[in-house]
Amino acid sequence: MNPEDLLLLVSREMPFGKYKGRLLADLPGHYLNWFAREGFPKNEIGRLLQLMQEIDHNGLKPLLDPLRGRGQR
Repeated sequence: MNPEDLLLLVSREMPFGKYKGRLLADLPGHYLNWFAREGFPKNEIGRLLQLMQEIDHNGLKPLLDPLRGRGQR
């Protein structure tokens, strides 16, 4: 994992699907778990979704709160 990836999670929007336009850090756990079961896309978004799923699964979402807003400066 690259530390810059954490900033991407709080600044990058989901580019497709049911939650298009929502920040990756704000995607619901059930949606992230669906990707974990069905397979993540084979690109940067897939890598970030996989990281977000790990963070969510391990109850670490609050660690992203101090980073919110930094990725947009």
